[in-house]
Amino acid sequence: MSANCTLLGSVVFLVYVLLDEICEIPIFFASNVVFHFAVDIISAIEFDKSGDHLATGDRGGRVVLFERTDTKDHGGSRRDLERMDYPIRHPEFRYKTEFQSHEPEFDYLKSLEIEEKINKIRWCQTANGALFLLSTNDKTIKFWKVQEKKVKKISDMNLDPSKAVGNGSVASSSNSTSPKPYLANGGSPDRSYSYLSNDFSFPPGGIPSLRLPTVSSPETSLVARCRRVYAHAHDYHINSISNNRAQLFVRMGKLIKLGIFQRKLAFCDGETFISADDLRINLWNLEISNQSFNIVDVKPANMEDLTEVITSAEFHPTHCNMLAYSSSKGSIRLNDLRQSALCDSHSKLFEEQEAPGSRSFFTEIIASISDIKFSKDGRFILSRDYMTLKLWDINMDSGPVSTFQVHEYLRPKLCDLYENDSIFDKFECCLSGDGMRVATGSTEATTLEASKNPMRRQVQTPSRPSRSLSSITRVVRRGADSPGVDANGNSFDFTTKLLHLAWHPSENSIACAAANSLYMYYA
Repeated sequence: MSANCTLLGSVVFLVYVLLDEICEIPIFFASNVVFHFAVDIISAIEFDKSGDHLATGDRGGRVVLFERTDTKDHGGSRRDLERMDYPIRHPEFRYKTEFQSHEPEFDYLKSLEIEEKINKIRWCQTANGALFLLSTNDKTIKFWKVQEKKVKKISDMNLDPSKAVGNGSVASSSNSTSPKPYLANGGSPDRSYSYLSNDFSFPPGGIPSLRLPTVSSPETSLVARCRRVYAHAHDYHINSISNNRAQLFVRMGKLIKLGIFQRKLAFCDGETFISADDLRINLWNLEISNQSFNIVDVKPANMEDLTEVITSAEFHPTHCNMLAYSSSKGSIRLNDLRQSALCDSHSKLFEEQEAPGSRSFFTEIIASISDIKFSKDGRFILSRDYMTLKLWDINMDSGPVSTFQVHEYLRPKLCDLYENDSIFDKFECCLSGDGMRVATGSTEATTLEASKNPMRRQVQTPSRPSRSLSSITRVVRRGADSPGVDANGNSFDFTTKLLHLAWHPSENSIACAAANSLYMYYA
């Protein structure tokens, strides 16, 4: 199936991605990875920096890793192979390994059950062929190391293990029950010396020569080990983690008079990360698990004065001193850690003024931002609330550069969405590696993909998507989660939704998690 309709190069557009316009990449699962139950519903998804590994977390507290295999045999990047006219297949990811990251816990002080659901996954810098990642549930963050371990096996034995006579049994065919005489030291006068141990017997004629056993490692296995546990630092549910990515940027300016080059270095060590809950953001060092620093605290002295909470937080991709966090009021604050240790005041505030006369009971609910993402160069911030997807320029805080209407066709159904709690769904968003396109999910599992160009050609958004992932997504419906019918008699299903997605860092591939199914699309 060709997929040349959604990514049109210089053509600016705003369209819904239909199934006929993109290709689905098969994800190969091992036999022990079966998605059937509620605990298998995917709750987090993330590509690593290279794009060769994909991690997913589910409600059962498990982390499943996939590895790209289509470039291993040929070597080089996909773009280089295309230049050489090499026949390129679609990107192919296969199951690599899985491990249990979190278990259900109980807070006895607060009489609170802590579920094992994975809220966020973040990849860290690789080292010595090992993979490192952070995973978190509502209360505890864990730092994992995944690497191949050689399985040690003893070989070149003097005796053949297949000729063992049994576990601790004696090689004797005598079944006599008559008592045998024993010596004073416990020995037996008629003891047979045709064996040295309880496990192996000598071959007839003995062993001509003895040799030392050797230890070999013909096989390897993937082992996941928890390196650090960061706990007891959040009173409220953790909604975000973001690590300081290790990057080195060099700007070279030629000094004509001196005839040398001047280098300006901007370095992020990749040793710190932030974690955010409803009221606080903490700064951690990866190597120190028993101490964190509170850098943002929006908790008022009187909780009755609380008007907004933190919904998402993200480190700047190139400047380790800057971070952004969003709130339930639809605003984004950009903070600079160089100004003060406690970021009580923000450097910039990004928010859109409410239109006069548009306020309703649902205004604050649908204005809450569920996710924010920086572009790769750090120039833009992408935010997602329930109704819209907005693109912000960090150099222009007067308003968003672009606004994409995602759920406008659901505005007449806000009452129904509120009754079944679908209005509180947290949709994620992402940007392409080149920063030229954005994507997000929606109800009925439709992906919206658009150019970020503010001068784009306006294309009329359909009132309701004609095709969606609902036709191929396996969804477990329970009780009141059955589809509804609007005033015009059209059925709609609030249970089929696309909450989690991630864009490949260097290619036009999107990994989507809808309920308990994982899909990947490329163009």
